[in-house]
Amino acid sequence: MTSSGEYTRDQRYIATRITADGRDGYPVEPGRYRLVVSRACPWANRSIIVRRLLGLEDVLSMGVAGPTHDERSWTFDLDPGGRDPVLGIERLQEAFFTRFPGYEKGITVPAIVDVPSGAVVTNDFAQITIDLSLEWAAYHRPGAPQLYPADLRAEIDAVNDVVFRDVNNGVYRAGFATSQGAYDKAYRQLFDRLDWLSERLKGQRFLVGEAITEADVRLFTTLARFDAVYHGHFKCNRSKLSEMPVLWAYARDLFQTPGFGDTIDFDQIKEHYYVVHRTINPTGIIPAGPDVTGWLTPHGRESLGGHPFGTGTPPVRVAG
Repeated sequence: MTSSGEYTRDQRYIATRITADGRDGYPVEPGRYRLVVSRACPWANRSIIVRRLLGLEDVLSMGVAGPTHDERSWTFDLDPGGRDPVLGIERLQEAFFTRFPGYEKGITVPAIVDVPSGAVVTNDFAQITIDLSLEWAAYHRPGAPQLYPADLRAEIDAVNDVVFRDVNNGVYRAGFATSQGAYDKAYRQLFDRLDWLSERLKGQRFLVGEAITEADVRLFTTLARFDAVYHGHFKCNRSKLSEMPVLWAYARDLFQTPGFGDTIDFDQIKEHYYVVHRTINPTGIIPAGPDVTGWLTPHGRESLGGHPFGTGTPPVRVAG
């Protein structure tokens, strides 16, 4: 938090990468690693979606932490006995401390843990999904989409940069602001960018190109939480998502696409934000609404052309 009341995100993540050539000491190996997520977290939700779209369930297992956490870390309270069944730990903190005793930076999800050693490898959420697309390519399912194609990479990166600054992180900058000026600035930038996105998506089905890319995944996880959390809890209340026709139709299109809506748990999302953020919501009361049935209504975006998976195919449901 700055002296002027602006929220600044700590982006000091573990930069170690899991790569095909193992240059950081962690080569891609089926069954060796565990992706730890929470369904409540938008940053983790990205990795859940990408893992599913690419069909990596059988080579990269996934541990799911509960929707709430304390100052120490995320916990595996959804699992029997409160322990992750593969890692055998109660808190994600244990995997961080195994590699970095006394680790003092944020213990965040998503994180990838090396199962044999029990040590965290990385929690660099932006790089994780890119590496799932590029470094894990040998293990993608037949028909997996190209989420980060070389010919569109520069445009995807440019879109991701502004969406992260003004939308993904913008809602937090509004919600955690501690001065009126800081809030007003974040609020204005957020809705200016949402208006820009609405204009961009008015004539094209997806953010970049004719199929779903990494850019759509990153925007979707914020839009999915907008009416349930950010509109009220974070005071992002100029308009609900459901009151922004283009973005609402775009978000419903993705929600109804295999790999997107089936990763969303609105109850866990609301529990996380309204229970954990006691400085914003001291009572910890979780709102009953909004009605989420609208996510399944027709969106009409097919008329804009394109195909969600390009020349590929939808993912099938795989256990785990």
